[in-house]
Formats: sequence, C-alpha cells, structure tokens
Amino acid sequence: MPIILSIETATPVCSCTLSRDGEILQNRESHTAQSHASLLGVFVNEHMEYARQNNLKIDAVAVSSGPGSYTGLRIGVSEAKGLSYGLGVPMIAIPTSKIMASMMRDKVEEGTLLCPMIDARRMEVYATFYDQSLNVIHETSADIIEADTYNDLLDENRIAFFGNGSSKCKELSTHPNSIFIDNVDPLATAMVPLAEQAYAAGDFVDSAYFEPFYLKEFVATTPKNKVINVK
Repeated sequence: MPIILSIETATPVCSCTLSRDGEILQNRESHTAQSHASLLGVFVNEHMEYARQNNLKIDAVAVSSGPGSYTGLRIGVSEAKGLSYGLGVPMIAIPTSKIMASMMRDKVEEGTLLCPMIDARRMEVYATFYDQSLNVIHETSADIIEADTYNDLLDENRIAFFGNGSSKCKELSTHPNSIFIDNVDPLATAMVPLAEQAYAAGDFVDSAYFEPFYLKEFVATTPKNKVINVK
C-alpha cells in the first residue's frame, strides 16, 4: 500500500495529491495561472502535515515530467527532487501527455486515438498521439498548427484532441474525424494510478540528475514596458 505524493505543474494548473493504495487522501489544486511558485510549497506542506498527524510514511514522490511550461516544470521538478532527497524516497517521473491521455481513454469511442496538446505559444503545440491502451502512436513533437497538419493521421483514424493547445487546432481543422474536448488539464489526481504502476514496477528516476522534458529550450523575452529610472 504505497503512499505517494504527486505533483503536477506543467500547465497553468498547479496541483498536488497525497494518495494511498489508489485512494486520494488529500488533494489541492489551483487553476490560477502563474501561481506555482507561491502555492506548490503550501500544498506540499499541507500534505506533509496530514501525513505526520496520521502517522503516514511517504513511500515515493511522483512528478509530471513535461513537456509544458518551462518555469512550471522547473518548479515542480525542483520540489520533487528536494522531497525525494529529504525524505530518502524514490522519485517517479510521468510524461505530462500520458497523464492527460489517461484522463480521456475511457471517455471516447473505442478505436479513437488520443492527442493531448499543450500550448507552446503562437500557433505551436506539443502534441503526442496515444491509443486507448496508452501506447505511443506518434512521439511528442513541437508542431506548428495549420489546417492540414494532421490530415495524414485523420484520414485513417478518429482523433480526440484536448488540452490547452487544442483550441489552435480546433480553429483551423475541418476534418470530419477530428474530435475536440474542452477544459482538459493535467491533474495530480490523474497521476495516482500511473504512479502506482511505476512504483510496483520499480520504475524510478535518479533525482540527482533528472531533468524535465522541456522539448524546446527556454527563450527569454524582453518586457514591453521598460522600467524608467527615477533619480
């Protein structure tokens, strides 16, 4: 009966869940963008306090490993690394796209492919294609969305697109095999069964050297409103 702390920060949603043997003991989440740095530590502390009060020993820490927001991933993975080292427990990394696909696998018709899409700014998305057994059909790639971007796959398959990048595809795609599902965000609660499978299989990462799957390098931008020095 492993007790696992799961952390998800790859998109504007920040969430953290404490589970035991598949049962969610506590969950905290915020859908307020850019709140990860201020809220994740609070969520973790609440779960740690719950564990102390109930004499529970955390067996592993799971983290959403990307792709996604560069800053969000850094915050989540840094927290997971610190917990793994401090508690002396293994660390589990779960692809963000797989978390999202697991949330939709039972909500579409049989045979439908699943395509989690994560916003990568402008008309670009991080897209991965899965079947309903969560086998990867097409590896994660950074795609620029045009009207016919996925027509080769759509000609042969019904595909469900979802995630905070799917609206870009929805605006352009008119293919009859396209299905769009709104308001699907990766959540720590959805990590629980995947984290337990990884724990049972001993599928851990080295917390000292693990890096998130950024897919693209971080590019700093120059603020539009420059600060004027006042003497």
